[in-house]
Formats: sequence, C-alpha cells, structure tokens
Amino acid sequence: MTSELGEELRTTFLFERLSDEQLDWLVDRGEVCTFDRGAHVYDEGEPGEHFYVLLEGGVRFTRRVGADVVELPETTQRGVYAGATQAVISRSVDTYLNSLLTTRPSRFYRLATVDFADFLQRWFPMAVHLLEGLFIGVRNSEAMVRQHEQLTALGALSAGLAHELNNPSSAAMRATGQLRDRVAGMRQKLGMLADGRLSADDLGGLVAAQERVVDLAAKAPRRSALAESEAEDELTGWLDDHDVAGSWEVAGVFAAAGVEPAWLDGLVEQVGEARLEPAVRWLMYTLETETLMTEIEDATGRISTLVTAVKQYSHMDRAPFSDVDVTEGLDSTLTLLGHKLATIDVRRDYPEDVPVVPGHAGELNQVWTNLIDNAAHAMDGEGVLTVTVRARDDGAEIVIGDTGPGIPGDVRPHIFEAFFTTKQAGEGSGLGLEIAHRIVTQRHRGSITVDTEPGGTRVHVWLPGDAVPVSGAPDPA
Repeated sequence: MTSELGEELRTTFLFERLSDEQLDWLVDRGEVCTFDRGAHVYDEGEPGEHFYVLLEGGVRFTRRVGADVVELPETTQRGVYAGATQAVISRSVDTYLNSLLTTRPSRFYRLATVDFADFLQRWFPMAVHLLEGLFIGVRNSEAMVRQHEQLTALGALSAGLAHELNNPSSAAMRATGQLRDRVAGMRQKLGMLADGRLSADDLGGLVAAQERVVDLAAKAPRRSALAESEAEDELTGWLDDHDVAGSWEVAGVFAAAGVEPAWLDGLVEQVGEARLEPAVRWLMYTLETETLMTEIEDATGRISTLVTAVKQYSHMDRAPFSDVDVTEGLDSTLTLLGHKLATIDVRRDYPEDVPVVPGHAGELNQVWTNLIDNAAHAMDGEGVLTVTVRARDDGAEIVIGDTGPGIPGDVRPHIFEAFFTTKQAGEGSGLGLEIAHRIVTQRHRGSITVDTEPGGTRVHVWLPGDAVPVSGAPDPA
C-alpha cells in the first residue's frame, strides 16, 4: 500500500506506470515543497541540485539568449518536470539550463539530483544505457565533424595565406634580381663617364643630377595613358636627335619620372655631348633601381602585414579573455581572406572611437571568418561586402552585409542549426553559422541576428561591454 504522496505521484503522467515499490522509493527520498506566486524555484546557471515535478499551481520557464531573456508561456499541467534533467545521462551535479518561476502558489515534488540518477540507474538501466549511448554517440559524431570543419577552415586559411605570401615574395625575388643587373650597369656607365677625364666637380655635378632626377620622379604627377604616350614620343625625338641608342627604352623610364626635354638640355650643358649617352644610361639605371627598391619595400611590407594579420588573427600576443578591439580582428580576417575577396568591393565603416569589449579574440575571429566567408560565397565573387562597427547598448555591434541573392524564406528558420547547409556536397558542413551563434551567445553572452531580403543579407552581431569569462570550450571551427 503506497503512501498518500505516492498515490498523488501516480496521478501524474510521469509516474503513472510505476510500481508501488518504485513509488515508495521516491517518497522515501524526495519531499514536497511549496512556493508563493512569483518565486524563483531555481535560476539558470546555479548548481543543478534537484529535480522538480509540478503537483499543483503554475510555472513558466525563462532562458538567457544573448542580452535577452526568452520566456515560455505559463503552464499549469500537473507532472511538468524541470531542473536537473541531465541526470538522465550524468550522475554529476551540473548547472540548471534555465530558470523556473511560479505564476501562482505552487507545490512540487523535489528529488535530489544524485537520488534521481540512482533511481534511473536502479529501475531503468536499459533505458539509461540507451540514452547514454545515443547522447555520447551524437556528441562524438559532432566532435569529429567539428574537428573536420576546423581543419578544413585552417586548410582554407593556410591556402589563402600561402597564395597571399607567394605574390609579394615572388615580386621581391624578381625585383632583387633586376636590381642586381641595374647596379652592375650603373657601375659600368660610371666607369665610362669617369674614364679618367671627369674632375671632382664634374662627378659631383653628375651625382647632384642623380639626386635631382630621383626627387623629380618622387614628385611626378599621374598622367593619362595618352599624355604619357605623348611625353614618351617627345623624349624619344630628343634622344634620337642627340644620337642616344635605345631611345625608346630610355624615354619610357624618363617619361614615367616626369623628365622633360628642357631638363635633358641642362644635362647636356653639364656633361657634354660626348658623355651624354653614358650619363643618360646611368640616370636611367638610377630611376629603375629606385623603382625596384620601392617594389621590394612594398612586397616586404605586404609580407609584414600578412604576418601581423596572422598574429592578430590567432591572437598569440594576448590573454585568452581580455579587452578586444573588434576592428583589429575584422581587418586581419579580411587580410587573410583576401584571395576570396579579390574581385569583391570591400567597404569598412568604423567609428573614430572604436568600442572595446571583453572577449576571446581568437574565437571572435572565427566568427568573422565564418560570416565573411559566407558573404563572399553568397556573392560568388562579385558584389559589395560592407563591414560596419558601431557602439550600441553599452557594447559593440558588428554588421557584415553582402549584396548576394538573400536567404530564401524556407531556409531562414534553420540557418543557425547544426549541419544545415545549402552549399553543394563537400563545400560546407553546415556548422559555420551554428558555431558563430554558439561563440557569440554562449561564450560572450551576445546576440546574432540576420536581416535578409532579395539583393542582400546583413548579419548583426552584438557583444556586451560587461561580459565575463564563460567556462567550457566552444568547439569552434
């Protein structure tokens, strides 16, 4: 004969099929507790110490989603359960995954989490094992797919980085080889100029002419292709009149530097007709070496920029959780994805005072990677990518927009679901947006929403300015 509490438990859908022995076990280890209207039975994030079953009254559940609190409608159904339900697959005391509030005076049956786990193990071992196997199997499968996604993303970034590094390194090597030839030519022409007949004053004047032509080149205005061609023709005619061999080659270099025939007239007066050709060649080599050194400087600067971007992207020089300037991560991500954005118009809109937010910079960079890569894929190499940062609600809002076709209506409800993808087989695992959503909402207590229509999509990410570290790895890709 079961107790009065046991009979009451039997009237709920959760316990209606239990035997008298099982009900007596629950009665011996559990208790009845009451709460007034508006009471917090438990709050999200607290240690999950109890399992609750509603016997009488009304309740509602709430859960934090980013900066918002989502509320479910009130329920008065007897037998509704809540609390440490994860004890079905774990005997440990975890945290509550939501909050439980009463909407009217309420009575609950309450059982300690460890007793709830013992009850399930004792009376329903097969069901528990099946649930554990299903949960662990799904978790392991997800972990393997996430690891594959992580390696795929790393491979894509590595390929892009290799491509981006190859161009400036090849340019630097090519320019270095050409520079060696030009320096050798300068030595030869200098020997021809001197030839034992140049005084110290003459040589000093020639060096001064070299400095002037370099300065002239640095200040040379940009001209249209037609104006440049006319300048080359005029210089070619002057050089032919003074019997300078290879006039067309010299004229191209001098025209680009802004040299005019009047300037060359002054050179003739300084060195004389006999030494004009070696002097002209020497000055041409000077201009070419300046151009080549500029190319080398640009190429090595580009390499330095890429290395800095990698350092910022991986966040090797910062603490795991610290104040983050989101524009640094966005810029480094755009740099590393430059090969995918080469034909896309990238527009940045950053405020003068960039809002700084606390966070895991490396994980946020993965968010920017997934969002920007999706935008580039949606535009198929043609369109406008906008990256906007602004302060909002004591935090930072980042908006990444594209001019792609938009997201179809039947797809929108599923975009943050794991393994959901509209890409062709082998192009995506369906984890990019799910990972971005999890990093933003769970790890940073922020929010991520999508605004889409035919002709464009905008992803809004809001990060709070007062976030605190959240334990647990996000398994990001």
